[in-house]
Amino acid sequence: MEPFIRSDQYNYIKAQTQLLVNGYGTVNDPNVLKALKSLAQERTFMLFDEIGPEENDLLTPINDVKDKSDADVFLSQIKPFVIPFKKVTEQTIKKLFPKAKKIKAPTSLEELDYTEISYLSWHDKGSGRQYIIAPQNNKLTGLQGTFNSINQKGICTICNRFEEVGMFTAEIKGNEPGTFIKRGNYICQDPHRCNQNITSLTKLNDFLSWMKK
Repeated sequence: MEPFIRSDQYNYIKAQTQLLVNGYGTVNDPNVLKALKSLAQERTFMLFDEIGPEENDLLTPINDVKDKSDADVFLSQIKPFVIPFKKVTEQTIKKLFPKAKKIKAPTSLEELDYTEISYLSWHDKGSGRQYIIAPQNNKLTGLQGTFNSINQKGICTICNRFEEVGMFTAEIKGNEPGTFIKRGNYICQDPHRCNQNITSLTKLNDFLSWMKK
């Protein structure tokens, strides 16, 4: 069976298992628990347009989750079927950012778990630039700008969670030849935490479309 679960979908399923764990830890009414199980299964299967018998058998055991141990076992069984983010190399980075001649790739590229990210982002201390690589229109796209921490929490534009955020600002071409405009949005200060929070690609896609419009 080929991987068929996106990273954001895995995070969403993980959130459903946590709801079940919380439910079994606080609720005694069997009817309520039955409803929780039904809802968790329905939400999980609704993530996919269509799945075959093997995928069905893999996901159905979410019904058996009652505590953290159950959740860990279930998640470990579906993790191998998470679709990894497209491999990023130094050559990929140079191709996506051709004008950034002295760009340095993040040192963690080789150690990165590509099944745990929906986008890749890093800060280049040498240039003071923030780089983002994400899928758009079925291919990788690059976005560069600056990131200024505001030392407070807020809603991240990408993951839509309340986290430590900063202002990401990019300069894009204006409508008139030779003109440029700046656009910015608040995003998580910690890209790893942001990726862990993403349970849908909608906000990420909206962010990319707005910043590259």
